[in-house]
Amino acid sequence: MAATLASMLASTHNPFSCFREPLYPGSRRSLVFRRYLEPFGKRIRTIPRFIRACQPLDKVGGDGGGGGISASAKSYHFGKELLSFASDNFLPLALVTGVGLGFANPTLGCLADKYSLSKFSTCGIFIISGLTLRTEAIGAAVKGWPLGIFGLSSILLLTPSFSRLVMLFQLQPQELVTGLGIFCCMPTTLSSGVALTHLAGGNSALALAVTVASNLLGILTIPFWVSRYIAGGVGVSFPTDQLFKSLIVTLLVPLIIGKVIRESFKGFANFVDNNRKLFSRMNAICLSLVPWIQVSRSRSLLLSVEPKVFLSAIGIGILLHLSLLAFNALSIRILSGLSGDYNSKNSKGNGTAVLLVASQKTLPVMVAVVEQLRGAFGEPGLLVLPCVAAHLNQIMIDSILVNVWLRKSNASSTDVKTA
Repeated sequence: MAATLASMLASTHNPFSCFREPLYPGSRRSLVFRRYLEPFGKRIRTIPRFIRACQPLDKVGGDGGGGGISASAKSYHFGKELLSFASDNFLPLALVTGVGLGFANPTLGCLADKYSLSKFSTCGIFIISGLTLRTEAIGAAVKGWPLGIFGLSSILLLTPSFSRLVMLFQLQPQELVTGLGIFCCMPTTLSSGVALTHLAGGNSALALAVTVASNLLGILTIPFWVSRYIAGGVGVSFPTDQLFKSLIVTLLVPLIIGKVIRESFKGFANFVDNNRKLFSRMNAICLSLVPWIQVSRSRSLLLSVEPKVFLSAIGIGILLHLSLLAFNALSIRILSGLSGDYNSKNSKGNGTAVLLVASQKTLPVMVAVVEQLRGAFGEPGLLVLPCVAAHLNQIMIDSILVNVWLRKSNASSTDVKTA
């Protein structure tokens, strides 16, 4: 009888034996972890201990010290998102930083202006443009000559007429409006249009060609348009020889130097091609030096103007640039539609280059023109001041536009890879 009772107890399953079983998931004996018998005979499924241990640490043991992501993980995630935002919006942030530094402490900006740092930054932009200029891109620029001709015509012949509309506004002091009218008669920017085209993935060679040609030819057209639209037909003297030599040294020579270096050292050319994002950011830094210096120079004069009047002048400048963008975008779309290659990759690259370059106006040439006028149209500082704001605004607006294009391009490429 005693032997029979001992045999029955040995064959009975111990409901607490699961806590003594080894944690080997691959073993047959691990089946005991999946269920055990309650005293009432009901079977209840339980999660094995080795499965529960695979859960995230912040979920193990109740609320995991707060029930969510740890503070260090949140900080890491925030820092990563911040760096990603700064990388995606590097150019606008660089420009805003330059403006902020100019307002906060103009001493360094004025010192940089004293030593002509803006000229070196412009030279740097065109050296980088030469370094990144591929030979095949020059061929693409030659093929895009119809849009290139339109870009030159828009810059030198069509957009100066917008100064008539600008001169209809009345502000006190009136020099604020007159300065914007002179600004309309200028050629395209020396550096920002090319830099933005490079960032946007447009045809940089075409942008360079239009920039150099329009600034050299603009020396001949500026006196005519300023005399016709601003001075009411009165003749205006202009330092043609001096500006021509300055533009050759600032634009053409650095571009040639960069291209010669690229063609002479193939290893360096490969390095540039593999690190285009780095050179784009160098371009953006060089570009941000211009608003930093201009704001530093004009800070005292800016603070002397009534805020309401100056904000009105800023609004006129923004309206002018948006009008130029709309006019050139519509014209480019019509021309591309007539040629029948509107959706082609080369056409989009050419259109991007011409749109950005033809819609901007240069500030340094405008400053040189005002200095030669010797107060004929009013206080030179007040003439230049709204153009500084207009120059900054057009770069800001176009940099935002370029960022939108890049995000759309990245999204479309991601969709294609997913498909």
